[in-house]
Amino acid sequence: MTGADAERAATSRSARVARDVAGRGENGVTMDPSARIGLVCLHTDPFAAPGSGDVGGMNVVVRQIATAMARLGARVEVVTRWADPTAPQVEEIDGVLVHRLAAGPVGAVAKGVNETFIDEFAGRLAALGHVDLIHSQHWFSGAAALGVARFRGVPHLQSFHSIAAPPSTSLAHGERPESPGRLAGEARLARESDGIIAVSHAEQTTAVGRLGADPSRVCVVHPGVDTELFHPASPVGPVSPVGAATSERPRLLLAARLEPLKGVDLAIETLAELRQRAAASPSAGAPAVLRVAGGATADQAFVDSLVALAGRRGVADDVELLGPLSRAELAREMRAASLVLVPSHSETYGLVALEASASGVPVVASNAGGLRESVLDGETGVLVPSRSPAAWAAVVAELLADSGRRERLGRAGRRLALGRSWEGAARLTLDVYGRVLSSNGTASRQT
Repeated sequence: MTGADAERAATSRSARVARDVAGRGENGVTMDPSARIGLVCLHTDPFAAPGSGDVGGMNVVVRQIATAMARLGARVEVVTRWADPTAPQVEEIDGVLVHRLAAGPVGAVAKGVNETFIDEFAGRLAALGHVDLIHSQHWFSGAAALGVARFRGVPHLQSFHSIAAPPSTSLAHGERPESPGRLAGEARLARESDGIIAVSHAEQTTAVGRLGADPSRVCVVHPGVDTELFHPASPVGPVSPVGAATSERPRLLLAARLEPLKGVDLAIETLAELRQRAAASPSAGAPAVLRVAGGATADQAFVDSLVALAGRRGVADDVELLGPLSRAELAREMRAASLVLVPSHSETYGLVALEASASGVPVVASNAGGLRESVLDGETGVLVPSRSPAAWAAVVAELLADSGRRERLGRAGRRLALGRSWEGAARLTLDVYGRVLSSNGTASRQT
């Protein structure tokens, strides 16, 4: 099937998805507004700036859901580790009470080190005031909070955001081997929590199939997107992206933490393939540039390896590492991009892809995991089943040469994004809370 055929076959799919997302959650159970909800996020502060260290899409999801629930009248508290000495230990942000607990050193640490703080964090968490429900984000948080919830007799919900790869997984697939503590901890949380809220059907399938979760206790709440911050470029006037902006050359944007899982190397290889195509065909148009927004999760040696790769492939001058960007800066970069690339080996959902769609920009993404739910193949972007740079370059070149198709994909992406609001995600989350509290006989009421 050609790209044009795929577009025609999928003309109404984004509208159907939007209606499906907007229509869920009507079950007659409403949260008692006096109920206190504790969102636990041990290893990364949801209110820290995205784009550096381990601050990424999960932070955006937790923060946006928390503040949206607060706007709807829920009493929401976020509990995280105190990792920034300049941040207050207790503060209210956008209606959400934030607690930063001293567990381990007050400062940033490598992600895996947080496992050694679980018991200390659990003790600090147990000393906080009463909440009616605990919702843990990532397995570190659940490992600390499940026992606290059981001791207090309140429900415990778990969101994984990512689930460890099996021990047999090859490092070539982009996932680091995980500690035995994580593998066992995730399985226990899947079996013993009162419910699991997954961000995608892909994560739901993994929780049930790999971790042994009861399918009846796993529900899916897709993330939303801020369609006011992420919006298409104005048809009047230029866009001013971050950094040195020049020319009419096509811009490929990749927004991710700099770590092997995110496939930045594949994007650089794709750019090199595009350069070879342009050299072989003078009519191919101006060569593209690749702009990479995000900071390093791995050590500096990995970043240096990306720079070295660009040099070896002859595209060093066309690859710009922008570093971590604010949300407003990222939104400007999205609007200035010709295409957004998401070449990750795996993604639990793919929030960046939805932000690109909200910006009216087509996405080229790996055909993996939750990206199949954030990108509608052939309608809001293209999913590439191969990790061959030549295959990626062929897709990118075809889209760059067809402005009409890019515009159609962008319009469909915007329609999809308009149907996935943070308020809608918050209402669905509160609906899950209400059902769990109702089944536990606390802090809910029937309407």
